[in-house]
Amino acid sequence: MPRFLGLLLAGLIVVMSAPTTRAEVRDFTVASKAFEGNKLGLSGQRRVRAYLPAGYETSGRRYPVIYFLHNLFEDEKVAFDRDGFAALLDQAIAAKAIPPVIVVAADFSTPLGSSIYTSSPVTGRWDDFLAVELVGWTDKTFRTLARRDSRGLAGDRMGGYGAIAMGMRHADVFGAVYALHPVGAGPGLQPMLSRPNFARLQNAKSLDDLKGDGFSQLFTAIFQAHLPNPDKPPLYVDLPARQVDGRLEIDTRQLARLFESFPLDRQVQRHADALKTLRGLKFDWGRNDPNPDHVISDQALSRMLTEFGVPHEAEEYVGGWGDRTWGETGRVYTAMLPFFARTLVVD
Repeated sequence: MPRFLGLLLAGLIVVMSAPTTRAEVRDFTVASKAFEGNKLGLSGQRRVRAYLPAGYETSGRRYPVIYFLHNLFEDEKVAFDRDGFAALLDQAIAAKAIPPVIVVAADFSTPLGSSIYTSSPVTGRWDDFLAVELVGWTDKTFRTLARRDSRGLAGDRMGGYGAIAMGMRHADVFGAVYALHPVGAGPGLQPMLSRPNFARLQNAKSLDDLKGDGFSQLFTAIFQAHLPNPDKPPLYVDLPARQVDGRLEIDTRQLARLFESFPLDRQVQRHADALKTLRGLKFDWGRNDPNPDHVISDQALSRMLTEFGVPHEAEEYVGGWGDRTWGETGRVYTAMLPFFARTLVVD
């Protein structure tokens, strides 16, 4: 056989026998029962995006899983389509900054922008969707290390709030938690009820009447999660304040309910023992966030965790509202993924 034909044949054999090694991002729809009877008519057919590392199809091995929770006014696709999450994962795995992992992101949005990662008769049982249905579906669909110590929970901003809140409520399901710049962590500098337009909320005839007013949408979503009232359409909430003759009147009973339920520092008091069982808990925030309430409240959350003896890492860095999260020098690549490399059981 001529030498060049032998080399060509050898090359063809190598190409034909080499396994597919490229990572994949796949989209799915998961049927959920957690949204039956919700007042907003949210579909039980929930969108899910999964990242499968290079070699997944042929390796035969099982993988740890990181569940990623998105920011408000976003969905499960944004971190991949806008922020290049898959490329960062490829790079981190290739550099051995983290072992190969599966990443799962689901749609936690509502018509007002966010579920606030809280179960409610108005928007649905989000805890059941994440901790029972989505985790169960993932373990059945992929070759996972189907145990708590091999599951990580992460989130960005409102997703960071969700990561800590869901992590403390379901520390038996998730072994490690990382929150990127979490919001809603505790009291800030400005009164919370100065943000939404209560006159607009009082006069709303539908949820569409709040569109275009970000604070009113966000806080109504918070009220739907933490002050739900299924018998009060169209917003289905008990308002903690009302505009009366141009003056804001506070409903102290409803505000007390809200403060008992919503801020993360209050939730620490109920779930400190569960948090102590985590293999790792870390969150960070940008010092130059244009909303200083986020900075103050994240500092307060760290102090509360310390008061209750919860081991954790908390880091304030020079940066703003999400501008240091993505890219090769961003927090996802330099801090979050190495954190999970340290804290998750990977074999």
